[in-house]
Amino acid sequence: MAGAPRVEHLVTSGTFSLDGGTWEVENNVWLIGDDDEVLVIDAAHDAEAVLAAVGDRQLTAVVCTHAHNDHVNAAADVADRSGAPILLHPEDEVLWKMTYPHRRPDGELADGGLLDVAGVRLLVMHTPGHAPGAVCLYAPNLGALFSGDTLFADGPGATGRSFSDFGTIIASIRDRLLTLPGYTTVHPGHGASTTIAAEAPHLPEWVARGW
Repeated sequence: MAGAPRVEHLVTSGTFSLDGGTWEVENNVWLIGDDDEVLVIDAAHDAEAVLAAVGDRQLTAVVCTHAHNDHVNAAADVADRSGAPILLHPEDEVLWKMTYPHRRPDGELADGGLLDVAGVRLLVMHTPGHAPGAVCLYAPNLGALFSGDTLFADGPGATGRSFSDFGTIIASIRDRLLTLPGYTTVHPGHGASTTIAAEAPHLPEWVARGW
């Protein structure tokens, strides 16, 4: 028996670099699957740790919510050693090439696309702002949203660096994410999980502060 589908969580540590700066970061790696197969969201920093979490299950895909180096820097190693494809929205190619100038992702994520693993269907939602090709993955039957760096427990993702835009991320959050059921658990790329209901009332504050 494959067991019930479940969400698994791994925290890895490393650095994020952009615009000439480098910062120490901790990243959330999310795994969705059962005892037989699993999908990885954001293979960050530590391929060994990600592969250990996968174990002897079939890895169906390495999905990148966006291509900042801290979210993709273990993706190639994990993919090469597992045979799984790397999936990325094409509008993040400019960021992807900063980490992998000589390698392309294996497949494209598109708004409205569907990914299936272990009986769980994930809807791809293009949510630009933090990055041009940023996506979130929504699993209705799990009541879960994997938000990358678009939405956190304390507000929207950062937009102060290249290829980001505050107005765009606010529109993505307002029009795409806050329309989901309030009970939806939000699993972000960094930090603690939250819910749509917990974050929705704060949208006017974020707009007023400009972040």
